[in-house]
Amino acid sequence: MWQTLWRPLLAVLALVLIFNFIYGTVSRKVSQDAAEIPYSRFKDELARDNIKGITIKGTVIRGEFRTSIQVVDAGTGGKAARQVARFTSNMPALQDPGLMAGLEAKRVTVTAESAETSPFVSAFIYLLPWLLIIGLWVLFSRSMRAQGPGAMMGGFSKSGAKMYTSQKATVTFSDVAGMEDAKQELQEVVEYLKDPKKFERIGGKAPKGVLLVGPPGTGKTLLARAVAGEAGVTFFSISASQFIEMFVGVGASRVRDLFSGARKEAPSIIFIDELDAVGRSRGAGFGGGHDEREQTLNQLLSEMDGFDPHEEVVVMAATNRPDVLDQALLRPGRFDRRVVIERPDWRDRASILKVHTRKTPLASDVDLTVIAKGTPGMTGADLENLVNEAAILAAREDSKVVTMNHMELAKDKILMGGERKMYLSEHEKRITAYHESGHVLVAKTLPGTDPVHKVTIIPRGMALGVTQQLPEDDRYHYPKSYLMNRLSVILGGRVAERLVFGDISTGAQNDLKVVTELAEKMVCQWGMSEKIGAVTFSRGEAHPFLGMKLAQEKTFSEEMAWLIDQEISAIIKGAEEKAEEILVSRRKELDTLVSALLAEETLDGARIDQVLAGVDEKGEG
Repeated sequence: MWQTLWRPLLAVLALVLIFNFIYGTVSRKVSQDAAEIPYSRFKDELARDNIKGITIKGTVIRGEFRTSIQVVDAGTGGKAARQVARFTSNMPALQDPGLMAGLEAKRVTVTAESAETSPFVSAFIYLLPWLLIIGLWVLFSRSMRAQGPGAMMGGFSKSGAKMYTSQKATVTFSDVAGMEDAKQELQEVVEYLKDPKKFERIGGKAPKGVLLVGPPGTGKTLLARAVAGEAGVTFFSISASQFIEMFVGVGASRVRDLFSGARKEAPSIIFIDELDAVGRSRGAGFGGGHDEREQTLNQLLSEMDGFDPHEEVVVMAATNRPDVLDQALLRPGRFDRRVVIERPDWRDRASILKVHTRKTPLASDVDLTVIAKGTPGMTGADLENLVNEAAILAAREDSKVVTMNHMELAKDKILMGGERKMYLSEHEKRITAYHESGHVLVAKTLPGTDPVHKVTIIPRGMALGVTQQLPEDDRYHYPKSYLMNRLSVILGGRVAERLVFGDISTGAQNDLKVVTELAEKMVCQWGMSEKIGAVTFSRGEAHPFLGMKLAQEKTFSEEMAWLIDQEISAIIKGAEEKAEEILVSRRKELDTLVSALLAEETLDGARIDQVLAGVDEKGEG
C-alpha cells in the first residue's frame, strides 16, 4: 500500500514546496519595492501632500508617494538608506477620526479592500480535510482490491516464498548421497519438467504433487532442491507455517499469491516444508469452519486440484507426520505420489560422509566406513554435524587435518553428550562404576546383544556415566529374545548397585523409563505376551494425539488394563532376575571391571575384552 501512496504524497509535497518558493519570491520582491514606515511618518508625509494614493485593508495601509523619500533600513544603525516610492504602514488600535478628512483635503486616492477571506477560499479550507480523507480511502481501497483479501496491511498477503531461478538452483542429485530409491521416484518428475510433451503424446500425466515423508534431518528439503536443479526450473520454497496469521483470510491470500507466481514462472516447482503445520485434518481445532488454518487448507486444496489446471507446476511437500494430514490432501490428483525417505543405512551413511568431507582435509588414518558403521540411526543432518564437530576439535588443537581421533571424539560427543567438569566423591564414583559395569557385564554375557563400544564414568550430557552399545549392522527386525536381553542389559546397572551396596539410587531413573516404555510396547503393540496374545492396543503409541481427537480413546476393558499392567511387570521382573543371576555368578569379573574403570575412567570395547580375559586367565571367573 505504501508503494501506492508514495507517489501522490511526493507530488503534494512538491507542490507545497513550489508554492512556498513562489510566495517567498514575490514577498521578497514586494518588500524590496516598498518600505514599512511608522504611522507618524505616514501622517507627516500626508501633511506635506506627498501621498499620491493608498489602499486600506483592515489595519494595513499600502500606498505610493508623489515624490520618493529616503528611508533608513532598520538594524543597520543608520548606515544603509535607500529611496522608495511605495510604503506600508499599520494603523494604531486607537481610531484616528481626522484621517479621512486629511486624505480628502489632500485629494489622495483611497481604495478599500475587504479583510474577509473570499467564499471560494473559505470553502476550500473547509473541504480540504474531507478531500484528504476521501483520497486516502480511495488509495486504500485500490490497494486492497489489487492484493485481495487480507491486504489491509499492504504486502501482508504476499506469500513470502523464496524463489530460486535455474541459475541459483545449483544442487543436483550428485550432491545428494544415498536415497537411490527416492531419486529414482523423482527422476520421472525431472523428465516431465524437462519435456512435458513426451508424456502427453501417449496420454500420460506427471504427478501434480509429490509428498516426501521421513524423519527430521533425512534430506527432504535437499532432495526437493536437487529436483529443481536437475530440471533447471524455477524453485519456490516456503514453510507451511508462513501461511498462518492472526487475520482470517491472509493464509488463503498467500496461497493464491504463491501459485500465481509459480504459474508465471512455469515450468516450476513449489516446495512446502512442514506441510502438517497447515494440512492437519479439518475439524480438529476449536475454530470450526472459519478457522484460519482450515481456510488456508481449503485454498490449498482448490489451487492444487480446482477448476483451473496448473500444468507444468509441480507441488512438492515434506512432512514427518503424514498420519495427521487431511485425507482430501492426500488423494490422487493432489499428492499423487508419496516418497518415503528412511534413515540411511551404513552404506548410505558412508556416501553422505564423503559428500560432507569434500572440503575438509582428512588425515590418512580416517576411515569413513568405520565411522558410518558406528553411527546407527544417524541422519544426513546428524552426520554433517559430526563432521563439523570434528573440524572444530581439529581447529581447537591447531591441526591442519582432521584425524580419526577427532572423528571419534565428535561421535562420542553427539552420541553420549559432551563431557562435564563435575566433582564426584569417591563413593559416588564407585556407585557409578558398578552401575555401568553392570550394564557391560550383562551385555557381554547374553547372546545376541549389541556389542559394547565404550563405557565411561566421566559425566556426559545429563548422565554421570554412559555405556555405549553399537550394533554391527542396521536392524529392521527385533525378535522377542533380543528385546528381553535388551531389558536385562538396561536393568543390569540397578541390579549391580543393589547387589554390591545393598541399596538402590536414583541413578537408574532413565533406565527404568526406557524399560517401562519398551515392555509396554512389547505387550500392547507387538503381541509378545503369552497371556494377552496376538492383539494390539493404542496404549504406548508414540503419537497418541494425531489431531483427530482431543483425548486418547480407550479401546479395552478394565480387566484387560489390569492384565496388561501385570504382564508389563512380569516381563520387567523376569529381565531383572536374569540380570541378577548373571551378576551374582560373575561377581569377581564385576569387581575387576570396576577397578579398571575407576583407574582409567573410560574403556573401549577392546580394553573391556582384555580386562575380562585377564580374569579368566587367573581362574577367577
